[in-house]
Amino acid sequence: MRGGDQRFTLDIDFMTAARGGSTRITMPDGSNLDVKIPEGAYDGQVIRLRGKGSPGMGGGGPGDALLTLMVSEDPDWKRIGDDVEITVPITIDEAVLGGKVEVPTIEGRVMLTVPRGTSSGRKLRLKGRGIRGANGQRGDQHVVLKIVMPPTIDDDLANFFEQWRQDHPYDPNRRT
Repeated sequence: MRGGDQRFTLDIDFMTAARGGSTRITMPDGSNLDVKIPEGAYDGQVIRLRGKGSPGMGGGGPGDALLTLMVSEDPDWKRIGDDVEITVPITIDEAVLGGKVEVPTIEGRVMLTVPRGTSSGRKLRLKGRGIRGANGQRGDQHVVLKIVMPPTIDDDLANFFEQWRQDHPYDPNRRT
């Protein structure tokens, strides 16, 4: 008689799920196994380890070990299907004048062009930089820009904006 299947949960981090990788687990009998995590793994996905479950009886083969993946949340990344989202800080001058900023992706860092006149909360898309799905295609990466003020506001900056406010009245809450 074939042995029974055994069910386990396996906690993995966001990047291991996104990129794929391997981890070592210890089975209830004390043996160690290297488990391959497929690229694009998702929360709740089950990995079958054939023949690693309970032993069979009377010459029957062993059952399987079924690992349910639990992907931990990442403080920087959010997954939406095969797309990912990350918030990236930019300076006031990068928001006003535009420029290039270095942005992390699943595969490494890339340069992203920030358009002139960008507001906080604007989303830019990096096509094909998301998670590789079951169909082999990669999702997209969405970069949410967040304008971050300098740690201290010196007199030059304060004076510049006081003068600018006087010369250019602007109220974003007012509809024209």
